[in-house]
Amino acid sequence: MTAIEDIAGDPKRARVLDGAFKTFLTYGFARTTMDDIAKAADMSRPALYLLFKNKTDIYRATAMMLLGRSAESAKAALQREGTFAQRAMNAIEVGLIGMMQEIGDSPHGAELLDMKSIVADIALCWRDQLAGHIADAIDEEAARSRIDLAAKSFSAPQLADILLDGLEGMKSRISNVEEKRQAVAALVKVIDLALHA
Repeated sequence: MTAIEDIAGDPKRARVLDGAFKTFLTYGFARTTMDDIAKAADMSRPALYLLFKNKTDIYRATAMMLLGRSAESAKAALQREGTFAQRAMNAIEVGLIGMMQEIGDSPHGAELLDMKSIVADIALCWRDQLAGHIADAIDEEAARSRIDLAAKSFSAPQLADILLDGLEGMKSRISNVEEKRQAVAALVKVIDLALHA
C-alpha cells in the first residue's frame, strides 16, 4: 500500500464505517459483533458481508478512513495562512490530537489504540503521508525565510521525522491533553527555530 485510499468513497461503505467506528468506541473491538455493526449501519448482516468479509476487515477499513481523514486535515491545516508554528500546531491538533482524544475518551479507547498490529501497515502509510505533508510545509517555510537547510545539516524530511518521532514519544509519556499540547508547542518551536535562526 503506497497511499491511504478513500476507503469510504462508496456511501454504503461510508455508512458502515461510520457506524462501526461509533460501535467500536461504545463496545470495544472484542465485544462488537457483526450484528452490532449491521444495526449501526441500518442494514442486514448478509448485506454487511457483501461489503466486508469480517470484523477485522471493517476495523482496518475504519482505521484507513480515520487516518486518511487525519492526513488530509493535517495537509489542509499546513496549507492555510499563518506562521509555520501556527500551521504546524493546527495540523497536529486536527490531524492527531483531536482524533486520538476522541478515541482515548471513549470507554474502550485503550483497547482500540492497543490494536496496532492489525493496522500497522496502514499506520505506517499514514505516517509517511503525514511526514511528506510536513516536509513540504518545512521546505516552503525554509524557502520563504531564505534558509538553506542543507547548510545547517538538515533536510525537510529529517525535520518532519524529528517532529513525528517526538510526537510518538509523547503519546506514552504524557496522558493529559493540555500538557501534551504544551509539549507539542515546545517541539514545534524547536523545528521553527531551525527554520528562522
